[in-house]
Amino acid sequence: MPDDLICPAQEIFDHGAVVTALLAALPEAEDSKAIRALTVKVLTDAKKRGNAAIRDAFKARPLDARPTTRAYTYLADSLVAVTLYVAQNWLHPLSNPTEGERLTLVAVGGYGRAEMAPHSDIDLLFLTPYKITPWAESVIESMLYILWDLRLKVGHSSRTIRDCLTLGREDYTIRTALLEHRYLGGNEPLAAKLKQVLWKDLFRNTASDFIEAKLAERAERHRKQGGQRYVVEPNVKEGKGGLRDLQSLFWIAKYVHRVHDTTELVSVKVFTQEEFDRFDQAESFLWAVRCHLHLITNRAMDQLTFDLQVEVASSMGYTDHSGRRAVEHFMQDYFRHATSVGELTRIFLTALEASHVKRAPSLMRFLRRRKKLKPGYKLVQNRLSITGEKAFLSEKLNILRIFEEALRTGYLIHPDAMRLIAANLDLIDDDMRKDKEAVRIFLDLLLKHGNPERALRRMNELGVLSAFIPDFEPIVAMMQFNMYHHYTVDEHTIQCISVLAQIEREELVEELPVASGILKEGVNRKVLYFALLLHDIGKGRPEDHSIFGARVARRLAPQFGLKPDECDAVEWLVRYHLLMSDMAQKRDIGDPRTIRDFAKAVKTRKRLDLLTVMTVCDIRGVGPTTWNNWKAMLLRRLHAETASALETGYETLNHAARSNEAKRTLREALSDWDKKDLRVETSRHYSPYWQGLQTAQHEIFARLLLGIGDDEIRMDLKPDQDRDATQAAFALADHPGIFSRLAGALALVGANVVDARTYTSKDGFATAVFWIQDAEGHPYEVNRLNRLRSMINKTLKGEVIARDALKDRDKIKKREREFRVPTSITFDNDGSEIYTIIEVDTRDRPGLLYDLTRTMATSNVYIASAVIATYGEQVVDTFYVKDMFGLKFHSEAKQKTLEKRLRDAIRQGAERAQSE
Repeated sequence: MPDDLICPAQEIFDHGAVVTALLAALPEAEDSKAIRALTVKVLTDAKKRGNAAIRDAFKARPLDARPTTRAYTYLADSLVAVTLYVAQNWLHPLSNPTEGERLTLVAVGGYGRAEMAPHSDIDLLFLTPYKITPWAESVIESMLYILWDLRLKVGHSSRTIRDCLTLGREDYTIRTALLEHRYLGGNEPLAAKLKQVLWKDLFRNTASDFIEAKLAERAERHRKQGGQRYVVEPNVKEGKGGLRDLQSLFWIAKYVHRVHDTTELVSVKVFTQEEFDRFDQAESFLWAVRCHLHLITNRAMDQLTFDLQVEVASSMGYTDHSGRRAVEHFMQDYFRHATSVGELTRIFLTALEASHVKRAPSLMRFLRRRKKLKPGYKLVQNRLSITGEKAFLSEKLNILRIFEEALRTGYLIHPDAMRLIAANLDLIDDDMRKDKEAVRIFLDLLLKHGNPERALRRMNELGVLSAFIPDFEPIVAMMQFNMYHHYTVDEHTIQCISVLAQIEREELVEELPVASGILKEGVNRKVLYFALLLHDIGKGRPEDHSIFGARVARRLAPQFGLKPDECDAVEWLVRYHLLMSDMAQKRDIGDPRTIRDFAKAVKTRKRLDLLTVMTVCDIRGVGPTTWNNWKAMLLRRLHAETASALETGYETLNHAARSNEAKRTLREALSDWDKKDLRVETSRHYSPYWQGLQTAQHEIFARLLLGIGDDEIRMDLKPDQDRDATQAAFALADHPGIFSRLAGALALVGANVVDARTYTSKDGFATAVFWIQDAEGHPYEVNRLNRLRSMINKTLKGEVIARDALKDRDKIKKREREFRVPTSITFDNDGSEIYTIIEVDTRDRPGLLYDLTRTMATSNVYIASAVIATYGEQVVDTFYVKDMFGLKFHSEAKQKTLEKRLRDAIRQGAERAQSE
């Protein structure tokens, strides 16, 4: 019996007890149907006991993956062996089999490799010497029925040795499965012959083709999984840096070197012992994750969805500490192992190229950028390598210089050179960090060659970046457990720098005209790049990451040779890198006070320009879909109005002046109107209306209000491509709670409100405009606007009661329920001259805006405007409000009462949304 299992073999499957039970029961069976039923009953009980024993042992030792996968394999082997025994000896006994009636049972694929997760498939090959006989067909059929009755997922094929050769030549998936074959039972000489023939007639002299096929398969698999190692919900089996990548390495090694166990990868000089240890750790970790996933879901689940990440982290013993959740510590380890898998793959493939088994990269890729190498470097397989290890290591700065040489020449660094760097990171000490030449090289990597992200990413993967800037180490592979950030913190930082380099290369002029213009006019590039490199370096600490990061920046900037004024600029940018984004997305930038406060915070045009570019890079670096026209419009408008205020003075923000300018512009737009109608329109609105909306909206409301009756509801729905949203404008007689009813109507049609304004005219009409998106974050298609209009009408007329209709619609998806967002409610009486600003920061869900606005309506709160900023599962709803007398909420008692009511509404809605 094997002794390398997670628990004693006899606890997993007691062969003696099972056979005794069968021998006691089977003689009494009347027919084959009864034999099968008795066998299934005995084996089902054994299977349940075995699974329970493995599960309990794994729960006690949740990181011991290999003994667990071997234990599941042993259980599967035992069930299959007994099934074969019953089929051959009780169901279809054959006293004198002919030569053609030999039958061999072989495990293939992952089962053949003896690596089984709790719900892995059992892949079986029924091998016969010639065409399958009726007896063998009966045995196979009976076995499969028993195994299926045991609720096992069985993949099976019945072939001769010749079939295996023919199919293996045609199909690399079949060839790979045969590479991992393992004898289970039946005629053993036939299994030995299969092994001999496979190596002699199929595997031999075909390594190059097999490798190319496996690498093509790997590339396609990665493409389907998103192509990124840092996918927020990775597939532990098929994703980049996952188990399949490690298995592919072993398949290729087995094919080329004929190794039987991963431990042999060192003896055949594929890996050093240290590299193999990393391979071993990554494989063990990933298998543990996969086993826990299967046990938690009770099925073959390999996708680490958000909700399962939390459960797997708990099962593996991770805990909350250092200001971060257990799941974040777990996913940081996951991504670090995934990165290791990528490095090991690179090393392995280069070794194959060196032995000419794998084709080297095409030289054509490099002809256009071929440059003469500096002394100490050479090309190996069209990659940059070093001429001698001793000379390279004699000067520690060479560890940085090789990255500069790679950027200068355009060559990729040879993995052998990478291995040498990774093995000698201890050379990067305090003396080197303070060395002026080392600092110059690093800053040149950032500033000189036009594509710094390439060097930074490779330096990060090899550990050079954290060794040279130790403060960077904690954020390496750090995952932020939310739906907003698509990348780990280190990868986000590199993505931001990549965006900045793209802007500098003038590749984003159409998409980012303001940022492109700022860089073209000239800014301090050193300040900008260095601030971006450090902007999130404080993540993962209990305190505000901007404050912590600013302290790090203050300490590091002088060490990197920045002048005092540059140090101040970097520190300020890191400290306030979220300021512009918050102002644009969480405040009403139509309110002059918002512009004035922001202008006072940035103080100078130079800082404004630096912060604008940094903000653009930060948002675009979050993920491929985060940046949109809406954010672009807000930032452009905030930049333009703040620049104007800084250059011409704050008097340009005067209420009267802005209102008069807005009226003049509207008169020009409506030049064909009757003068009396135009005079009525320009005199019926209060000052905030003229300041808060653009001329396009003023024109829409003018047409909606023209001749409107007291009982009419008029609306205008149209796509607003500049904002990536549908604009929904309403004009109707004002009454309490109108904003809430409109929000409810929009929630009922599944609309996601991204911004809203509402004003009351002097003659008692409400003018409300909402910018809405569909569930995918896009404007509504034109053919859906009629349904939208119909539902809104029904709700406003009272035919549909939003509160009742929403009860079954505002559920949070199961995979998103584990996200925690603490609720924060603040009252600000300084950010606006005439309104109190209530900011509600909480967990987003369908119907939230309706719940909040309904609560405010019942509390006699008048809502002038709402600004909605969504960050994945987190939302910040900002309301500009007055009380029923038109005054601000100065009273602390009133604030506390309203806050309690809002928190109650959020809690009750959250409970409803979390219910099944």
